[in-house]
Amino acid sequence: MKPVRLILIPGFGSEPAPCLVIADGRVRERGMLELHAVERPEPMRTVAVAPGADVTIRWLDLPPGGPAQQRAAALWMLKDSLAAPADRLAVALGPAPATGQPRLVAVVSLSLLQAWTDYLDALGVQADAIVPDALTVPEPDEDERLNAVAFGPVMALRGRGFAASVQPDLVDLLAGPRRVSPIEDADAVERSLINAALSPPINLLSTQDRTRGASRRGWALASALAGLLIVSPLVLVAAAAARDEMSARADVGRARAEIARAAPDLAAGPDPVEALRRRVRAAPPPGGVIGATAALFVAVEGVEGAELDLLIVDPAAGMKASVTHAEYEDMQTISRAMRANGLQVTETGTLDDRGRIVSDITIGSVR
Repeated sequence: MKPVRLILIPGFGSEPAPCLVIADGRVRERGMLELHAVERPEPMRTVAVAPGADVTIRWLDLPPGGPAQQRAAALWMLKDSLAAPADRLAVALGPAPATGQPRLVAVVSLSLLQAWTDYLDALGVQADAIVPDALTVPEPDEDERLNAVAFGPVMALRGRGFAASVQPDLVDLLAGPRRVSPIEDADAVERSLINAALSPPINLLSTQDRTRGASRRGWALASALAGLLIVSPLVLVAAAAARDEMSARADVGRARAEIARAAPDLAAGPDPVEALRRRVRAAPPPGGVIGATAALFVAVEGVEGAELDLLIVDPAAGMKASVTHAEYEDMQTISRAMRANGLQVTETGTLDDRGRIVSDITIGSVR
């Protein structure tokens, strides 16, 4: 069996990367890959493990169809959970499951995926697969348990049909009634990484080119392709659609009644639900503007070379800011620091400006 290189992408793009070379199921070499080293690493199959905090991982009941249609269906099913537009997302599918079982789906922003591949290029390697760290954690045998492995300051959690990477202070919140079992033995963690390298559970690179081309038409394409999947069998779908439409109408009626009670000024508009959403998005974040501003200053100061260029508080549009930084990963660090304070950072625009990166963001509460 040919050797396989496993690389752990660090949380900061300026750091070297831990590396294992695996042959015959065992570690042949251990080391660190330095950025822009003169001597390039030996060519071989390479699997990279990426920080999973900004990767959405779900197991979804996808209707029958080809890979492109199933990716579109997954994207459409997750649209309310994703902050970025469809043309800025890459969707990867896990292996085809047994009939009637949900399929593993991972969604990541194209800019972050590009930042990871750029980082690997700087190491002198090209990845054949990129796997989010949470999916390298072994799945527990019990529904009521979560396995946990620390990757730097982030905790990767894995349960039955569940995987996520979060800050340690959010572990209990996500675990709920499930028992968290930390895996602290270095050999056990290494074995799980070896298994992931030899048989990646998913490859975030598998649809990179397809996503860049086909998904530029955004959610409309995702909706259309997802719709193609549900044409057959027509009778069952028609019955389900009728049932769902009746349920949706009832939900809309209840929502309008609740809005009329809570915000009478919005109830008379053509779309009171969307008007209420806009009001919620524009509402002051938890702790008020002063608290959010203080948290933002601390988060930006925690990233070397990052600067806060602009801060706007608009009663109609909410709290917005513009941050200049050096690496694409910097915004992940700032976002994690804000999330620890109950604040949600959403990137609305990114611009390369003479070697520096300018990110426009909005700030609101974690919902």
